[in-house]
Amino acid sequence: MTPPVDAAVDRAALGRIDEILDLSRSKLSEVPDKLPTTSERWMRYLGFPAGVAAFLVLYYLPTPSGLTTGGQVVIACFAAALVWWITEPIPTYLTSLVLMAMLVFCNGWPEDEVLGVLGFSVIWLNILAFILSSMLVKTNLAKRIALSLIVRFGRTSRWILLAFFVLNLVLAAFIPATAARAAILLPIILVVASIYGASNRNPNNFGRNLFLQNLQGINFCSSAYMTGSNANLIAVAFILSMGGSRVYYTDWLFAAMPVVLAAMLISWWLGPRLVFRIPREQQSPVVEGGIERMQQKLHEMGPVTQGEKKAAAVFGLVIVLWITDKLHMEVLGFEISAVMAAFIGAVIALAPRVGLLKWNEADIPWHLMLFSCGAYAGGLALNDTGAARWLVGSIFAALDIRPGVDFWPVYCIVIAVNMFSHIFFTSKTMRTLIFIPFVIAVAQNLGFDPLWLALPAALTIDWVIALPINAKPNVILFATGQYSVLDNLKYGLLMTCVGTLLLIAAGFTWFRVLGVTPGW
Repeated sequence: MTPPVDAAVDRAALGRIDEILDLSRSKLSEVPDKLPTTSERWMRYLGFPAGVAAFLVLYYLPTPSGLTTGGQVVIACFAAALVWWITEPIPTYLTSLVLMAMLVFCNGWPEDEVLGVLGFSVIWLNILAFILSSMLVKTNLAKRIALSLIVRFGRTSRWILLAFFVLNLVLAAFIPATAARAAILLPIILVVASIYGASNRNPNNFGRNLFLQNLQGINFCSSAYMTGSNANLIAVAFILSMGGSRVYYTDWLFAAMPVVLAAMLISWWLGPRLVFRIPREQQSPVVEGGIERMQQKLHEMGPVTQGEKKAAAVFGLVIVLWITDKLHMEVLGFEISAVMAAFIGAVIALAPRVGLLKWNEADIPWHLMLFSCGAYAGGLALNDTGAARWLVGSIFAALDIRPGVDFWPVYCIVIAVNMFSHIFFTSKTMRTLIFIPFVIAVAQNLGFDPLWLALPAALTIDWVIALPINAKPNVILFATGQYSVLDNLKYGLLMTCVGTLLLIAAGFTWFRVLGVTPGW
């Protein structure tokens, strides 16, 4: 007997959902071939000689006063790599390998230091994050969470995007490690992207908005809380020790939260309408029947399985260790870092019999690990050779700021320089160590209260959103292949400009009410 047409349609629709939710079809460890657009093709043609030219010009210029020869070599190598990362004439991971080789062969940074970057905690944290993410995908816990999120908020693309922004803001209050938050969200984002028709083999504008808005949310939501990043705490310590002003948790929260909320809403509105316009067909789930089919699929998953419960327990343990990091010494007598907490979770997940994952099932994008190594090697070489500090000093010296100048032009310059500096510096901690003491010294030299410049400058530290090399979560999300370096740069620069304008506007208004900047 021939089954009813409606039943056949239902089975076909549900089969389509199964296909969409099967993330094993698009592994992060695979690098899919993509057809470049005309503009991307031209950038690839011009990018390689442009990078070579940047290197040669900077390498053979007479060494400026105050800059070491090694520092000049590192600047030249990093400039070439930056051009290649943006234009992608060769794969990003290959650019990183070339940069690391250049640093050694051109005597910019010692070989042991360059090769030692692979052992850095940040690289290990990325690897472990992908292992934990693979566990959530394999046990279908990520699918269940994503379907629940879609059923509740996913009738239109704009509401699901807003839901992720709110989720990022909540997570940032409890989990200071941005890579940890990226690891938690990654599998859920992947499933939601698939439901809206986006994959690494078939990226679309909804996917670009989803991933890049989460990249922004993970990073600049950290600036909403003093504890949102270790770099924030370092900045507060400098403001107290060098500037003599104590910044309390609520001081930071009241100053930063309105700026972050405004930036989130602006990005949520601008992205789908201006940066990557989402066409009508991508504004709702791609499966026939939409939310109702998703609800049916969620119901078919039945009760939470034993594997899902174990995965939730393992990940829950890691999250608890991340959240309670400040209590470890008092309760346990020793500290468990974010990396070692992830180590514990990964060991349990991979353990025979009690674990949930085999090594071959761990989807680790090693090409992205190499990409990260090159980025960190370049950034650390800039710091170790003194090139980074020389660059910052040169910028402020060129502006010729002297005592007697009005406060507000200096404020605008400090905010802009600090905000855009993340494009060239690959570590928030390094930026904090270089910029915040420098800003405090500038304020003291000009006769201003250091708090007026230092706290607003500190609020720019977590806005590391322009390039994949700028922060750990950027690397993790870039691994999905859902957007290009140029996509990241375009959206990131726009929101960096927005953040700069918001902080400048806040300085003239809200910060004056709080006493962060000079009152009326």
